[in-house]
Formats: sequence, C-alpha cells, structure tokens
Amino acid sequence: MKVCVVGATGLVGTKMLQVLAERNFPVTALIPVASQQSIGKEIEFKGIKYPVVSYQDAIAAKPSVALFSAGGNTSLALAPLFAEAGIRVIDNSSAWRMDKDKKLVVPEVNGEVITQDDYIIANPNCSTIQLVMVLKPLHEKYAIKRVVVSTYQSVTGTGVKAVNQLLNERNNIEGEKVYPYTIDLNIIPQIDVFTDNGYTKEEMKMTNETKKIMQDNHIQLTATCVRLPVMGGHSESVNIEFAHAFDLAEVKSILQHSPGIVVMDDIEKLLYPMPLNAHDKDDVFVGRIRRDESQANTLNCWIVSDNLRKGAATNAVQIAEYLLEKHFIQ
Repeated sequence: MKVCVVGATGLVGTKMLQVLAERNFPVTALIPVASQQSIGKEIEFKGIKYPVVSYQDAIAAKPSVALFSAGGNTSLALAPLFAEAGIRVIDNSSAWRMDKDKKLVVPEVNGEVITQDDYIIANPNCSTIQLVMVLKPLHEKYAIKRVVVSTYQSVTGTGVKAVNQLLNERNNIEGEKVYPYTIDLNIIPQIDVFTDNGYTKEEMKMTNETKKIMQDNHIQLTATCVRLPVMGGHSESVNIEFAHAFDLAEVKSILQHSPGIVVMDDIEKLLYPMPLNAHDKDDVFVGRIRRDESQANTLNCWIVSDNLRKGAATNAVQIAEYLLEKHFIQ
C-alpha cells in the first residue's frame, strides 16, 4: 500500500514513520512530503531511502492514505485536494477537529463513527486523547457529570524548536525562543493563545473535543493547561464527578480491562505513572486512583501518556489500521 506522510521531517512526522514501521503497517511505498526547502532530501524507512516530494507529486502518486502533521494552515489548504483525489486523510492538526462534517477519532473510544464516506478524519489534541481513553469506560459504567483537569505538558508538544529552547537554556546557550518566558526550571501556565473567556485555545480544545468524542454534550469539563520543562509525555491530574456511586476496586478493574490502558497504581511500592516511564510507549498510564473525600461520587486520578505517540502518531496510525480492517483502504 502506498502511504503518504505530510510533514515527514517534523517531530510528529518522524514519529509517524517510526510507528508505521514498528506496527508493520503494510507500506509498499512511502511518499514523504515536507516544506519546499526539503524537496529532494531523502528519508529512510525500513532500510529504503525515499525522496521528499511536493504535494502535487504526492497526489499524482495516488497513495491510499495520507497522514498529515504539518500544521493547521497546511491541512486546510491541502487535505481537501488529497480527499478530492480519493485519498483518505488522517490529520493531526486542529484544522478539522470541530468541523461538524468531520469525524474526531480515538479508535478505542469511538472508532465505530468512521464510515466509507469519510475522507478527512481528524486526530484529536494530544491531551484530549489520553483523557478520553480513561473517561470513556468509566462514563459507560457510572455516567460522568463533571471533569476538572489540570495538565502538565511536555515541551515536545510545541515541537523541535521548543525542545531546542529547553536544551539551550539548560546548557546556557543563546538561541531561538518559542515561549514568551524561560522554560527551564520554570512552568508556564499558558498553552496556545488566550480566548475571549480567559481560557487558552488548548483548554477549550479539551472541553469541546471531549464532548464530541464522547458524543455527550452533557459532560461538563474545565481545564487548566500548563507547560513544563519535561520531555517524554504529558501528565494530567483529573477529578471526575459521576452521577452514580462507584466502587474503587471496580474502577481499577474496569480500567485494567480497557484496551490501551495500563494501571500503574501501587503506593506502597511508590508505583505511579511518570513521563519517564511513558516515553516511547503507546499505552495510556493511569495511577493515584483514589476517592475524592470532599465530594460524593467523585474520583481523582493521574494520567500520563507519550504525547508524540498515543497523543499523535500512534493514534493516527491506529485510525489507518481501522480503515484497513474495514476495507476502506487497500
């Protein structure tokens, strides 16, 4: 199968190539697309070198599926051109997520919403993906009323320039800055721009995307998103109020038996999720599972996942696997 990766030289694009190889997705030919300056450069995939091509050449090559991670403006401009040519697009940007005609998909949570007619499928925000992985099985059992989430997000979520800023600051090297403040030995309580209601776009993404993926507008969610000098994954402190009473042991059992989730919760052994042990893994890790003793029917937990993998590349490849399983691509 011919597979196109748009944004193949970026942080998420390179991770997509890694995940495609690791999961043995049936790639017979890779079609990498990147910026104009990168055209002609070679990208190695499974021991074979492929030249970076223009998007026009990529469309002409007629891949079955195109994985996009090149930013919202690029997706808005190019994804419809690929779709019109009969190429399925899985887009990692925010461009199509809240479009009423586009599906927003985490395969373990709502993969069944994808149909034969969907040619542009949106990959959710990284922080939303790991959150809904935990929320969905609990919502089915206890009915979620309200969620309060605070995120602790890796610099890798901003991209390679943010990683370079952190490493430069740590080594006292002058360089380009993508954050408004120093990030090393600091935390910045702002991810993306502020909106009229005082929340950032990242915080509103979590609120709106969760409702769309869970297919339930009654779930109330409020978020505070924070950038930390961390690499390896995003962490979330989550408070969940249910409509019904729950048993703590049953909650853990439900999560343990949910695909893609690893329960890491043994305080006697100081066992809990951290970016350090989530790094380069596809699972969503959950721990510090405990009852909120200040309010009835309310649970606290701590969720960690590699934002470049399940939060981006892996989820996109899993959507492609679902399309293949349903014979929507071949």
